[in-house]
Amino acid sequence: MAALADPAVRAACDLVVVGPSGAGVEVDERTSAWSAGGSASAAGRASGQAVERAVQLAMSGAVQGVVTAPIDKAALLAAGYDFPGHTEMLASLTGSRVAMMLASDTLRVVLATTHVALRDVPRLVTESGIVETAAITRRYLEAWFGIAAPRIALCALNPHAGDGGRFGDEDARVLAPAARAAGIAGPFPADTVFVRALRGEFDVVIAPYHDVGMTAIKVAAFGRAVNVTLGLPFPRTSPDHGTALDIAGRGVADPGSILTATLMCARIAERTGAIVHTH
Repeated sequence: MAALADPAVRAACDLVVVGPSGAGVEVDERTSAWSAGGSASAAGRASGQAVERAVQLAMSGAVQGVVTAPIDKAALLAAGYDFPGHTEMLASLTGSRVAMMLASDTLRVVLATTHVALRDVPRLVTESGIVETAAITRRYLEAWFGIAAPRIALCALNPHAGDGGRFGDEDARVLAPAARAAGIAGPFPADTVFVRALRGEFDVVIAPYHDVGMTAIKVAAFGRAVNVTLGLPFPRTSPDHGTALDIAGRGVADPGSILTATLMCARIAERTGAIVHTH
């Protein structure tokens, strides 16, 4: 509610709230009824339908961007939406190839794999996947953020980038050829590449798996970073935190990240005219 009422947000964009109730702004209520303390499946159904409706509005041109609040992934699954998160759901709804980016004023991180078990990462980090992620990253940093010829670095998978094969061969066998094919730098060890990016050497780092990238961005800028789905035909942003159900309804949540996410979405929409045709 604080984000909806913020003067900077009101000055930057007109808001349409998609959900079962509103707060003094235009409301689209074509989602399930919901009340606090209800079942997980009811909450998940309201969340899923809200995302579906927001995508419909954006694809039709009725809105120029989408800002999503955090969702409870267990509730989403309980309602029959078998997606590990917003990113995968948005990709499915729009038929897009996407990349998940967390962006702050000091660091940008893109994930080569998203919500998967750590044991599956070596199998899922492929040369073609990294090349595609780099291409999406390059195109959307240019189109949405105005960064000409962005400097992209690839974070290694193993400690010390494998240390000549001593700690795994994936970096030499998969990541290095992928970096050459994509025209990006690396792979560089995780314990130095994010520091180099923070110092201005790179515009963005592609991380091979969720936690190495997320840990870097959240240590650097928690509460000030924004989740951006690159590759969609409209800008979508989200705060860098989860649902925080332990403080829900208490009026103590920090609105900083969703404020930043809303303002970033508005800037991208203004820069691009909202739609980037990719299909």
